[in-house]
Amino acid sequence: MKTETLLWVMLLIPIAASLACAALPRPRAVLGVLCAGVFTATATGAVVIHDVLGTGPVSSATGWLYVDALSAFNLAVMFLIFCLSSAYSWVYFGGPANDVPLTPRQARVFGGLWCGALAAMTLVLVSGNLGIMWVGIEATTLLTAFLICVQRSRAALEATWKYILICSVGVAFAFMGTLLAAASAHQLQLSSHDTLLWTVLRDNAAGLDPVLMKAAFIFLLVGYGTKAGLAPMHTWLPDAYSQAPSPVSALFSGFIVNTALYCIMRYLPITEAATGGTGWCLSLLRLFGLVSIVVGAAFIAFQHDLKRFLAYCSVEHLGIIALGLGLGGLGTFAALFHTLNHSLCKTLSFFAAGRLGQVFGTHDMDKMRGAYRVAPAWGTAVFASILALIGVAPFALFMSEFLIVKAALERGAIAALVIFLAGACVAFVGSLGHALPLAWGNPDGETVREPVRATFLEACLVFLPLATLLCLGLWLPAPLETILCEAADVINGAAAPTLAHFSAGVAP
Repeated sequence: MKTETLLWVMLLIPIAASLACAALPRPRAVLGVLCAGVFTATATGAVVIHDVLGTGPVSSATGWLYVDALSAFNLAVMFLIFCLSSAYSWVYFGGPANDVPLTPRQARVFGGLWCGALAAMTLVLVSGNLGIMWVGIEATTLLTAFLICVQRSRAALEATWKYILICSVGVAFAFMGTLLAAASAHQLQLSSHDTLLWTVLRDNAAGLDPVLMKAAFIFLLVGYGTKAGLAPMHTWLPDAYSQAPSPVSALFSGFIVNTALYCIMRYLPITEAATGGTGWCLSLLRLFGLVSIVVGAAFIAFQHDLKRFLAYCSVEHLGIIALGLGLGGLGTFAALFHTLNHSLCKTLSFFAAGRLGQVFGTHDMDKMRGAYRVAPAWGTAVFASILALIGVAPFALFMSEFLIVKAALERGAIAALVIFLAGACVAFVGSLGHALPLAWGNPDGETVREPVRATFLEACLVFLPLATLLCLGLWLPAPLETILCEAADVINGAAAPTLAHFSAGVAP
């Protein structure tokens, strides 16, 4: 089957799975179809990614669907997180520890929205038309919002409405930015079909109106940055993460926010070329990144709820990714590498938070002390994932943060480097102050709990992400380095691959 056809198949599989989930009567059947749909879409996506890396970009529907190295990398991360989170949903909702199982109606809603969200995010990543990409982002907001309150509670409903209201305003800003980007091409006399095609705007970026393109990027950064959870537009994020079921929290932190960052990445080479390569948009992105690092680090130390603590860790790490993108060159490579590492690590940490929450009946870290003694597998997972998040060697996040430090030094961005390191130190101390008693402290109260043994599937969900984070911290496989470099070239606007530059650690 041709790759162009597989693009459509990759989009249609989760839609079909969503419809099937909505029609099934039993929760276990819904979870089974959900997992089958996600894994089938992943297999199809793997073929598309392989073909793109082997033969170059692929397009369909006269360019409205387009997959290059940047799309392929994000598709790979998305399918990885969806596969892990779907398997975890089987454990979380279907295991004996779940004292509030899904009702048949809740299961149908969960399965339908889960697979629908996969279809919407896939649409974002394969859209060659920037308008269709915006439609995909809007669809992810509508579909994922009601995953937060699939098991209704007052706090979950409040978090859902906050997410809808704030992100809808953000998406409206992004819509204005998209219109301004289209208006900036008025001098090129493009047809209506070509006005918002990414490849056309990239190839003709020098002819875009620089003033309109600057205005467009400001709207786009604020709009998509709101959906990504960049400070100070992050206020929906702690509530949504803490109130959603843990598989949903893992999906939000592991990839949903990445889709919005991906949209910003798409506009970077166009805006940079339109403004004469002055680095104006990169400076703006660095500013938002540094604000997010400072805000996230400042709130980390004062959290008592484990999931809210992890939410503010997300704000900090999204800021680190934005900072890397704003540094350009080697920083772009490091930002993409950090995207993969953060997605994998944060997914594992929310898995652990969810299972420990089921064991302890709370997410209050003061009442979850001694998690390792009560649930050794998940206690290890939460402790190791927090160590990885604060950049302890040899986990992969240490390497990606080290590369960002190196990129800042090579660019001469000393002030940004100082703020980044200060924020990282505050986050390190605050996070370690939570992690040590959480894993090794004396359990709260006098109740003696029997150790909870992990199933084989649970052990895999702990071991595989941890092993991957350790391996990537010690060794970067050549295929991964290749796709990271080619994706970075797309963002940096390089005309040819720069593998040698990145491998030598030198910004092109």
